[in-house]
Amino acid sequence: MTPLSADRIAAVDVLRGFALFGILLVNMRYFSSPALYVEDVDGNTFNRVVAAAIDLLFEASAYPLFAFLFGFGTIVLCHRLHQRGERPFPILLRRFLLLLVIGIIHAFGLWFGDILIPYALAGLILLLFMNAPSHWWRMAALTGFFFFHILVILLLVMSMLAGGTETAEGQAAEAAAALHHYQSGTFREVFWQRWHDWSYLNGDGGLLFTLLAVLPFCFLGGYAAKERWLEAGRYPTAALRRLMSGALCLGLVLKTIPYWAGANTLTMYIQDNFGGAVLAVFYAIAAMLVCRKTNWQPVWRWLQDAGRMSLTHYLTQSLICTSLFYSYGFGWYGQLNEWQGALLAIGIYVASLWASHCWFTRFRFGPAEWLWRWGTYGMRPPFRRQPGQ
Repeated sequence: MTPLSADRIAAVDVLRGFALFGILLVNMRYFSSPALYVEDVDGNTFNRVVAAAIDLLFEASAYPLFAFLFGFGTIVLCHRLHQRGERPFPILLRRFLLLLVIGIIHAFGLWFGDILIPYALAGLILLLFMNAPSHWWRMAALTGFFFFHILVILLLVMSMLAGGTETAEGQAAEAAAALHHYQSGTFREVFWQRWHDWSYLNGDGGLLFTLLAVLPFCFLGGYAAKERWLEAGRYPTAALRRLMSGALCLGLVLKTIPYWAGANTLTMYIQDNFGGAVLAVFYAIAAMLVCRKTNWQPVWRWLQDAGRMSLTHYLTQSLICTSLFYSYGFGWYGQLNEWQGALLAIGIYVASLWASHCWFTRFRFGPAEWLWRWGTYGMRPPFRRQPGQ
């Protein structure tokens, strides 16, 4: 394996910063409405256009980016620990167990749609492959992705042929309960509704499904780190542009399948899990190309700063949105339509870019990242930036 760069790779943080925007846009309707049970878009044409744009451009494309970067960062950290003469396994084990604890607190204390728990579990699995050669990581990524999704597609086809569907009445009742509890329930009722929503989403194999969906991207990110995919100058610009164009075209074809072939369980699954992955490739290459343009640094540096404290922003997004929508805050749950939710997401994201930029003029790490680092290494890292740093 070629030695990894010791410096932060700008494209990695830029991608994290961009993925935060996509995740917030997609999650906003789940923060603000019972879309987990009933995905009912307002009949207004503008609302439908906004919902379709978010669906095509960001749905199921942001989480593969984060999973890819999670695997990438794991290998980079492992390499740096080796360089310092430290044993990576116990440090990474503490890191992932701490992330699991953070995810549990987030899922049951803030928002049911937590993704940190699956990432932490994926990290624990990655530990078993730390000493494996890079081609094992590539094989695990490819076979894991295609075998898992082809199997699920076969099961979906069998289910569609058997005619098994969940009753609309049951879904409507679940949506009504969520609307009542989040909009006007007591703190206790909100907590148990959050618990119910998490169980609905992750029970009966849901958590296992999410884990198996993100794990191939984690392996791919680890392989990319081993092969130095994201380092500047690794590949010719012309080749990257061709690959980016191909990924965009194929990604949009796959993402629009439900719109031109009819929306059903199978077409929407292909749209999300294949189209979303291909479109994520487009975003990753676009970030690499943008970071090669040094004259654009004043622009992409804002995304880079946000990406450096992505865990802080992810948790803060949940804190802000649940405070706005739940009964113990402003109680706006169920009162925003698609374009209003998108506008709010853009406002929160712009504020987070500004906050990140200001934060790193005085501090070395985001607050959540600092605490996570402290727990990982067992010693308090320096927090404030020293003059001249």
